Amino acid sequence: MSRDLDRWFVGEILPHEAALMRYLRRVWKSPAEVPDLRQETYVRVYESAAKAVPRSPKNFLFTIARNLMIDKMRRERVVSIDYTQDLDSLDASMEELTPERRLTAQQELQRLTEAFDCLPETTRAAIWLRRVDGLSQRETAQRLGIQEGALEGHMNRGLRKLAMTLGSSPGDRRDVPILSAQETKRGHRND
Repeated sequence: MSRDLDRWFVGEILPHEAALMRYLRRVWKSPAEVPDLRQETYVRVYESAAKAVPRSPKNFLFTIARNLMIDKMRRERVVSIDYTQDLDSLDASMEELTPERRLTAQQELQRLTEAFDCLPETTRAAIWLRRVDGLSQRETAQRLGIQEGALEGHMNRGLRKLAMTLGSSPGDRRDVPILSAQETKRGHRND
C-alpha cells in the first residue's frame, strides 16, 4: 500500500507544487512560512490519502492548504492563557503553597486571562509576540503589519490596562479605559 500511495502522491499531488506555491505566496502574509505551509499541507494530504484516496487530488490539495491556513490564522488570533493548567508542572515547590495561596494564584491568573482576552486583537497580539514569544520590536511590527511607533502605543496601552485591572481588588471589576496616546502623555483623561 505504501508504494502505491507514494506513486499516487508523486503522480497526482507533486505536479501541482508550482501552483500550490503561487497560491500560498499570494494568500499567506509571511513569505518565510510558505515552505513550512507547503510541507504541512503535503503531510496532511499524505496522511488523509492513506485512509482514503480522494477523487479529485488537485481540489483536495488546495482544500487542505486553505484549511491549514485557516487553522493557523485562528491560532494566531486567539491568544488565551490557560489558567487551568496543573500547577504541579511548575518548578515551584508545591509543599510551600498552601491551599489559600494556590487559590489566590489561580484567581489572579484567571483575572489576568480575562483582562488579556478583553484587549483589542492587535494589542493582545503585540503583547504576546513581544513578551511571550520574545520577538524584537521590529519583528513584531513587521508581523502585525504596523509601524514601530504604533506598536509602542499598543504595548503601552495594553500593559497599562492589564496593570490597572490587576491592581484593582477582585471585587472592584470596573472596566479600566484604554487611554489614547495624547492622554497618556498628559497623564490624565479629559472627560
